[in-house]
Amino acid sequence: MKIIILGANQVGTTLAETLANEANDITVVDNDSERLRELKDRIDIGTIPGKASHPDVLTRAGGEDADMIIAVTESDELNMVACRVAYSLFQTPKKICRLRSSAYLVSDKLFGKHGIAVDVVISPELIVSSYIARLIDLPGTLQVLDFADGRVQLVAVKAFYGGPLVGQEIRLLRQHMPNVDTRVAAIFRKDRPIIPEGSTVIEADDEVFFVAAQGNIRACMGELRRLDKPYKRIIIAGGGNIGMRLAETIEDRYQVKIIEHNPERCAYLSEQLNKAIVLNGEASHQELLIDENIEDTDVFLALTNDDEANIMSSLLAKRLGAKKVMAIINNPAYVDLVQGGEIDIAISPQQATIGSLLTHVRRGDVVNVHSLRRGAAEAMEAIAHGDKASSKVVGKAIKDIDLPEGTTIGAIVRNNEVLIAHDDTVVESDDHVILFLVDRKTIPEVERLFQVGFSFF
Repeated sequence: MKIIILGANQVGTTLAETLANEANDITVVDNDSERLRELKDRIDIGTIPGKASHPDVLTRAGGEDADMIIAVTESDELNMVACRVAYSLFQTPKKICRLRSSAYLVSDKLFGKHGIAVDVVISPELIVSSYIARLIDLPGTLQVLDFADGRVQLVAVKAFYGGPLVGQEIRLLRQHMPNVDTRVAAIFRKDRPIIPEGSTVIEADDEVFFVAAQGNIRACMGELRRLDKPYKRIIIAGGGNIGMRLAETIEDRYQVKIIEHNPERCAYLSEQLNKAIVLNGEASHQELLIDENIEDTDVFLALTNDDEANIMSSLLAKRLGAKKVMAIINNPAYVDLVQGGEIDIAISPQQATIGSLLTHVRRGDVVNVHSLRRGAAEAMEAIAHGDKASSKVVGKAIKDIDLPEGTTIGAIVRNNEVLIAHDDTVVESDDHVILFLVDRKTIPEVERLFQVGFSFF
């Protein structure tokens, strides 16, 4: 697939690296020639310096025969104009636009062929705030991913000493919970993946990914660790787009305070929010945190645009008694350094956003993609089509499907019914199949499994 990426920022760079590794023809456009040169030195892609919305720049990038344009520059207006230009000049089949301002997301009438000519709108702030809200709603999780409109969830937790299933074989899970069906999709032990089998023993400190119907998630978590009490008190450091969206989402269910240093922004937040308390100050000031009873806070969230500020305020909050600390970290090199120590969860906006972008790039009928383990692994929801003659999966039991090594089918959603995958489960046409891939290099093989042969047509 020939893809033009507009913007060599963190999102654009991560996306280029991901897609180039999957044998796509990638060209990246950016005003910063030095940034493009550094990117080209790392990966085998084309680069074009220039303004992303200019017709001559898009022409030099290969716009005439591009299959897709993904506009992820820091400017919403630039992204929208570039998509409109690509459609007007080249009738580019698919145009994906990153928009940060919520003002553009109010009406669908802005988009489509007769509007700005954007096929897919991606809002990183909305994606990240929803991602954080799920972590708050399920205390003790490292990652919570929704599939099939939330009917199925894939959850990552760290196994603790004392969990009923820790130190025992996975096959005993059904004995522990005879009325709950679940499947362990993968285990990461000291950062190395283990493909789970019935005889696999779960050890303390394992990072365990399991899949279950949404209503059964907490019961499954209880087998691996002591369940954390539901959160009540939340402090958000940073009243930007993500902080405000998160507060809007959770203020009816939790006691929320936002710390924001800009007085004008504080006034705006006070007008937009109904129940959250807005505080003007610096989240890294010890006196302010103590005055706001940080020792009674269940979750402290550092959500500013400054990695160093997020790290320092999180470390301070944890030292002063915050029970759980999460921080947005934009620099990928920092994520592994800080997570799991004083900072409980490091959130990478790029990785959260990449999954939504990849959903629209995958071949076959793929409706959901989530990037896991900082991009090393992936979870995917694909729809099976065809029949026994035209499909490599339809009509087959899971044990008979030629899955690539390191790939497991976790669950199937059929007519709104959640079926946890077992060896004898047979895939039917129109099933939503949830897969876990510990090695992203196998993605093309998985895509081919869900592509329908010519006999189907």
